Amino acid sequence: MYIKKSVVLFLAAGLISASAVAQNPKPRVSPPETVSGKIKQAKIIISYSSPSVKGRKIWGELVPYDQVWRAGANEATTFETDQDIKVQGKLLPSGKYSFFLLPKENMTWTAVFNKESKQWGAFKYDEAKDQLRVEVSPKALKDIQENLVYKINSKGFSLNWEKVSVPVSIK
Repeated sequence: MYIKKSVVLFLAAGLISASAVAQNPKPRVSPPETVSGKIKQAKIIISYSSPSVKGRKIWGELVPYDQVWRAGANEATTFETDQDIKVQGKLLPSGKYSFFLLPKENMTWTAVFNKESKQWGAFKYDEAKDQLRVEVSPKALKDIQENLVYKINSKGFSLNWEKVSVPVSIK
């Protein structure tokens, strides 16, 4: 009888502990971020997870060249506009898109706006669902940007991380 009570108490304590852990998940290593702003009359919202450099080589290693990248961590980055806009001179209809980059060594990169806005990373990326692909030219940053950040300004937006800024023009 004593052994049965001990086992029951042990199991109950385990369930209570597991429940407490499930209710208090650890914060993500790459926290979710959202940036919004207006470019002319269009409201732009970019949602992403922000990884850190942490002493790693980012471009060409952590983020391989010549492969579609989710432009952040965890879920694919999303880009939303409430009006039709021109991205790098090409029409992007209003809507919510996943945003990817195709980085290349020493060349222009490709920015991709994909119609499938809800996806994890780029694991199920389907080029056939691309709404728009445009060429962008990365620029060198003077100082290291430890955490990946998106910035919106009157001329478009940029992704800044490590020693690279990727500006995307919007009109």
